[in-house]
Amino acid sequence: MKNILENNALENEAIFIIHEVAAQFEKPVLLFSGGKDSITLVRLAQKAFYPAKIPFPLLHVDTGHNFPETIEFRDNLVEELGLELIVRNVQDNIDAGRVKEETGKYASRNMLQTETLLDAIEEFGFDACIGGARRDEEKARAKERIFSVRDDFGQWDEKNQRPEVFDMLNGRIDLGQNVRVFPISNWTELDVWSYIEKEGIEIPSIYFAHKRPVFERDGLIWSANDEYVYRENDELVYEKIVRFRTVGDMSCTAAVESNAFIIEDVVREIRESKISERGARIDDKRSEAAMEKRKQQGYF
Repeated sequence: MKNILENNALENEAIFIIHEVAAQFEKPVLLFSGGKDSITLVRLAQKAFYPAKIPFPLLHVDTGHNFPETIEFRDNLVEELGLELIVRNVQDNIDAGRVKEETGKYASRNMLQTETLLDAIEEFGFDACIGGARRDEEKARAKERIFSVRDDFGQWDEKNQRPEVFDMLNGRIDLGQNVRVFPISNWTELDVWSYIEKEGIEIPSIYFAHKRPVFERDGLIWSANDEYVYRENDELVYEKIVRFRTVGDMSCTAAVESNAFIIEDVVREIRESKISERGARIDDKRSEAAMEKRKQQGYF
């Protein structure tokens, strides 16, 4: 089957959506994690406004448990492109007693990001938050519209979303509401990787195969970082050639065994894979409706 990227249909759609955001909203922001999807959004935004700079800031909700390679990449990208970066830290809300740190074997700060994100939206008055969620990632995200309305508490009601027909995107919102915007909603994981290959986009090194100290739990391969990743005494550390298909916190993102050292190998590996990229995200496995519940509470 012909790859849709060959005629730039997905790229054109995404740039159209980004243009609509700039036209319909007063204070948009691009949510940036340092992962492949948000990096792809930055490239699309560059193209949308070239030769001008991207006219809105990047916002990173920093859990404090990020892979250091991702943070280094984020800072280098922002400096290289001359972008405005806003960082808000989950640790600040923990220190203030507004959220409680999880403990134990499956502890993660992923749930705690919601409060920090909603605080940042209110602090800066953002009315549109652009993100890299895709419908193929998870069934709750498949319910999203491209312009997904959140109420004045930042919450999402999947039963109260506007129809989107004939590329008509309605950005009208009431006071206090905001919209989460998904320009690459119709892309697949393979589409994203194919675009990264086609455009020659630089990405963090952890997406490529490398030797890393790891241990195994529940059939998954975890990075052995004693500071952030909980590990039992009998979970032995050894070295293995791995890479990461998705970039979340170190505490909730498992690696995959891989020999994909270059982008061409990654694309081939994804094309042949029969397992979802989020199969390595333990935070999605807490319950059947884990993602949907988080979204209803204000998670992106």
